[in-house]
Amino acid sequence: MRTEDFDYKLPGHLIAQQPCDPRDACRLLALARGPHGVCSHMLFRDLPALLRPGDRLVFNDTRVIPARILMRKSNNTAVELFLLECIGGEQCLWKALVKPGRRVAAGTTLHVEANPSVRCRVVEVLPTGERLVQACDRESGVSIESIMESYGHMPLPHYIDRDDAAGDRDSYQTIYARSPGAVAAPTAGLHFTEALMADLKNRGIDFSYLTLHVGIGTFRPVKVENPLDHTMHEERFSLSPQTVAEINGTRVAGGRIIAVGTTVVRVLEHCFAMDSDLLPRNGTTRIFILPPWKFGVVDAMITNFHLPKSTLLMLVSAFAGTDRVLQAYREAVEAQYRFFSYGDAMFIF
Repeated sequence: MRTEDFDYKLPGHLIAQQPCDPRDACRLLALARGPHGVCSHMLFRDLPALLRPGDRLVFNDTRVIPARILMRKSNNTAVELFLLECIGGEQCLWKALVKPGRRVAAGTTLHVEANPSVRCRVVEVLPTGERLVQACDRESGVSIESIMESYGHMPLPHYIDRDDAAGDRDSYQTIYARSPGAVAAPTAGLHFTEALMADLKNRGIDFSYLTLHVGIGTFRPVKVENPLDHTMHEERFSLSPQTVAEINGTRVAGGRIIAVGTTVVRVLEHCFAMDSDLLPRNGTTRIFILPPWKFGVVDAMITNFHLPKSTLLMLVSAFAGTDRVLQAYREAVEAQYRFFSYGDAMFIF
């Protein structure tokens, strides 16, 4: 197996730069697994026709934080703070990337470009190059969280070649997001609308939720020749007893478990692999799903189209077969589907 095995050609104009409006009007490529499975071309709002009463959709309810904050040093040098996760503790510290970071040492005070009176301080430089930061005026109620909410920008992926706009705060967020902590959206869920979810419920489709805070490592390319030599990023997750009970009940009743996104697949398969059974867990995962992989929980998945040679494309290939997936991708390119975060979707069953 080589990283090159997961490559494909994608014209740049097919990388979606704007979200689909309305969300469920995007295209949906339905891919039946197996050597003779066919591709069907639909709209996402047609999803209910592909599901059966008793099926269960499992969603990732993480909420994307406006993690990018434009700041300046005391000498007016521009600095971008990219917040990664809250470390917590009495100091209310956040781990962050600083760009450019070479001259931002511990003790440096940064002020928000749009409001110089709002400041934060670099407390420590970690061996990894990340910084620990805290708000300077905590006594008056200012926190990193409040700075983000007032002045933060949505962390759009690097392949979206534009600045974020006000509308991205809603469009780069699932409608069921409720657990803040992600720095990238679980994009398979971006296509769901209130009306579509109501339709699914009326047809007897059940819903469950888990949380995986998508990290910046999700965009990290595989640069080594052999994917097995790639170091996988770590992401924090929570799988509740209620969700486990719902999923196990559906499996016993003969319904399908349909993962809405690769993040859901990673949590469910990680937890199943830990115990050879699905049990509640909270923690972190570095699971790397590659062909061949015996899936223990997931029967079908909804997912967007992923970058060439990415770990997510490898996961999808493990689920449906590398040749079959790449053939479907070629068909999607020929049909002018829109790719990546704001692009179209696949249903693989």
